[in-house]
Amino acid sequence: MDQDITSQFLQQETEEKQALALLLERYLSRQDQLFVQKTQMGNTQSYLGSVSLQWLASRVHFALQLPLFRRKYDPKTNNIIRDSETVEELQQRPLDWSRQAHLAQYLAVLNNHKFPPILVVINQDWVNDPNALEWDINNCATVSVDEFTSLDQNDSVGLLNIGKNYSIFALDGQHRLMGIQGLMELLKTGKLEVYNKVKKSTGNPITLDELIEEYNLDPIALQNLAKEKIGVEIIPAVIKGETYEEARRRVRSVFVHVNRMAISLSKGQLVLLNEDDGFAIVSRRLAITHPLLKDRDEKDWNSRVNWDSATIANKSTVLTTLQALQDMAEGYLDYQFPHWKSKDKKNLISLRPDDQEIETGLKLLSKLFDALANLPSYRQLEHGVKTYELRRFNHEKGGGEGNFLFRPVGQIALAQALGFLVFNQNFDLRTIVKKLIYFDEIGGFSYMDTSQSIWYGILYDPMKKRIQVSGKKLASRLLVYLLGGVNDDLEKADIRRALAEARTIKDAATNEEKTIDFKGNFVHPKKVGLPNILVDS
Repeated sequence: MDQDITSQFLQQETEEKQALALLLERYLSRQDQLFVQKTQMGNTQSYLGSVSLQWLASRVHFALQLPLFRRKYDPKTNNIIRDSETVEELQQRPLDWSRQAHLAQYLAVLNNHKFPPILVVINQDWVNDPNALEWDINNCATVSVDEFTSLDQNDSVGLLNIGKNYSIFALDGQHRLMGIQGLMELLKTGKLEVYNKVKKSTGNPITLDELIEEYNLDPIALQNLAKEKIGVEIIPAVIKGETYEEARRRVRSVFVHVNRMAISLSKGQLVLLNEDDGFAIVSRRLAITHPLLKDRDEKDWNSRVNWDSATIANKSTVLTTLQALQDMAEGYLDYQFPHWKSKDKKNLISLRPDDQEIETGLKLLSKLFDALANLPSYRQLEHGVKTYELRRFNHEKGGGEGNFLFRPVGQIALAQALGFLVFNQNFDLRTIVKKLIYFDEIGGFSYMDTSQSIWYGILYDPMKKRIQVSGKKLASRLLVYLLGGVNDDLEKADIRRALAEARTIKDAATNEEKTIDFKGNFVHPKKVGLPNILVDS
């Protein structure tokens, strides 16, 4: 008896599921309705659903095209024209069209691609017609824009009308929308223009055939991307009882709030989370394993790496930053793994290297840091000397040695120079390091803020009395020269001219340009020569 009841119950449940499936199929097959769940936060009512990428690209517009927002609108860039009338109207960073090609490629190339849901607002034409019947004599809406048909007793699950008489605009996720539109254009036309920030074409377009060949993609799988689903959260442009101005203020408030709450990741955090860039992967693994980068004090474990910021504070005890480590990894390993970056086709994104290559890259980078750890400046850390004592310039509060090796820009320049010598010129790393040890012992990396230093004017700006990042390339070239990697006389002459130019300043009193030699005297630029090449000790 009990078995019969259980069997009947299971049969009834199966029939109900089948009936529900048929009912949903009938409703969901219609293009003008979307199956959604209603949600409420504060005074904001919204609907959660999912749509295909193709539907999103064709039906959803950018926020600033929404008539509730529109004042002075540039249709070419989809941005508001910034002037005295509109600067207070909408405080939102403009669309950056240089991101479209990379976002589209991300969706096309990476199998594990994922975009978060997009927040959109749904609108109808009557909203912008003050004489429409939907506005009463007090200019209040008699109905809401959204048309929701409930399918449950709690009025929480149902169908939202999204027919052609509705227009939809992205409030949050505009760059995601841009990337999806770019993907659809790529799939439809076979090419995608590459833009700068203000949507002006730059360089050659990316072609679908190029992507298929470069990344060994399946053409059929690429076309199926259009059917993939993405989450959407929909809010109505006008709610029953609102005036036009109240509706505009509410929607604009949501728009501004979601964008203000979306805090951009720091450069260090991007490196920390990047699972596709080989240089990012090996640099963060190095950061947690190499003795030079791990503080010996367990209470301050790994304090020698700044994981977030790309800069180092005056009193900080860190040796470097995670961003600098990635740049060092790229500078050193680039000649060994050029395919980790698609330099010949700079508009194409890079893919994660295989595990064996990553392990090889980590070993090579660890070997570099093993060698650098023998430099006298770094060995001082073993004796309790703090990094900031060696990093700070003498004129900064607390004073310091102004050491090249304790500045991220110097570390990157050194790694780039050594990568060129080891992997492009086949120099022996141990021989190079012996030369660097001698150079360090005679103070070659110290006191950048004095005219006796070869880095004066290159990485140290004597006028502004601070680090000069723009001198990184020249610093790297000068290191290659010092280590014996420059044999061409014309290249030597060019480095000498660049060095003299870097040491030329404008006299504030006379407004004349003066060049400082290595003794601190003002001389003719041609009097500034090159330092001696380092020889094997």
